[in-house]
Amino acid sequence: MNSQVTELATLIERASRVVFFTGAGISTESGIPDFRSPGGIWSKMKPIQFQDFVADEDMRKESWRRKFEGSDGMASAQPNSGHMALAKLIDVGKASCVITQNVDNLHQNSGIPDDKVIELHGNATYAKCLDCGRHYDFVPLEIAFKQCGEVPVCEACNGLIKTATISFGQSMPEREMMRAQDATLDCDLFIAIGSSLVVYPAAGFPVLAKEHGAKLVILNREATDVDGYADLVINDEIGPVLSQAVHL
Repeated sequence: MNSQVTELATLIERASRVVFFTGAGISTESGIPDFRSPGGIWSKMKPIQFQDFVADEDMRKESWRRKFEGSDGMASAQPNSGHMALAKLIDVGKASCVITQNVDNLHQNSGIPDDKVIELHGNATYAKCLDCGRHYDFVPLEIAFKQCGEVPVCEACNGLIKTATISFGQSMPEREMMRAQDATLDCDLFIAIGSSLVVYPAAGFPVLAKEHGAKLVILNREATDVDGYADLVINDEIGPVLSQAVHL
């Protein structure tokens, strides 16, 4: 165990209220491509704006076509050692929650209870009605799409059904943002993992934690603009570092 990993382990051991903040980097080790990186999904196809999804039937069809062809790479992904390390710290009560920018459900799949995962950008493993919020599994929606070329409207209120992710141009979820802020203000150690920390307002949480007295750790393969605020910066592979730090 190198000195930086030892320091991370010590910070975790001494903390009583750890909050994790995760970005795409923790899931690339599970085979899910980073949307923004060269070769990522957005370098191959332009994101569909929320307003276009709502207003344009063709855009809705294209959105569903992409989803059902599996272009996001999430269908077969499994939690990796990084996810499991966080789950262990949640399970023993060392960490209070995971605030995540990811939509892949891998934190929940690693064993973290739903109420301990704060999803800032939604979840890509189910759909919901934009009007009444009713949840829908993808299987019947995919069957309908392949049969009719479109996804039906909500059977409860006739609203539009959309993958339960936050699209470009869509408002951030108020409840989750407030939960994330409260957790950030209450922690004594904030660990940002696998995030470039460039997407705001979510990327403001690490600085907020530091300004309110928490220790700040940034674990990412590359440097970020927030590194100057951190008590510890580790530029290395996420899964191996976390596994060593929590003795997984």
